[in-house]
Amino acid sequence: MEKFICIVHKNNPYFFLNTAKKCIFAEIFTKQLISSNMIPNFKYPTPIDKEVDWDKSKTIMSRTDAAGVIDFVNQVFCDVCGYTEEELLGSPHNLIRHPDMPRVIFKVLWDNIQQGINFHAVAKNLAKSGEYYWVVTDFDIIKDAQGKIVSYLARRTSIPTQSVQKYIAPLYAKMLQVEAAGGMEASGAYLANYLKENGYYDYIDFIEHAILEFK
Repeated sequence: MEKFICIVHKNNPYFFLNTAKKCIFAEIFTKQLISSNMIPNFKYPTPIDKEVDWDKSKTIMSRTDAAGVIDFVNQVFCDVCGYTEEELLGSPHNLIRHPDMPRVIFKVLWDNIQQGINFHAVAKNLAKSGEYYWVVTDFDIIKDAQGKIVSYLARRTSIPTQSVQKYIAPLYAKMLQVEAAGGMEASGAYLANYLKENGYYDYIDFIEHAILEFK
């Protein structure tokens, strides 16, 4: 059975998942935290089927510490997600995670960047308004003089709507179904089989193909 540990950051408690002796930033079970008043004055948005109207020529930027807690955001981030800088700083990054996202995508992401490997991922994010926005993310992994990872700088850019509709959304929807029935391991196996059957080298190859087709 997986065990949870609680870490306090800036006087706010957050849950982290301890898996294979690695502190993997969990999805934090945001609804449970909110219902327990563990994130003060936060009301979880109700998702609505409407996309955020934002300037897709701009880049959304944020930085987290090694545990995934936000310590920097640019103004574009605030403008798109609808939260203020004050609301975002010191909060877990999955504050904006949309329930349509398969959890295994974030597990693979964290498995890679915690090893110092950059990773490109497409995510559907949840704005404060309940609206959604799709982005593709890559990272600068920042280390100290001893080579220890101290923070992650994320850059998020828009992804063509056609790429989402043809490739990303259908795959993620199926992965969510598999995940609900069999957990993240089953969802990960489905993704691996999907990539193999469709001739992709890996997930990043799939993402690049999906984007380039409609660039």
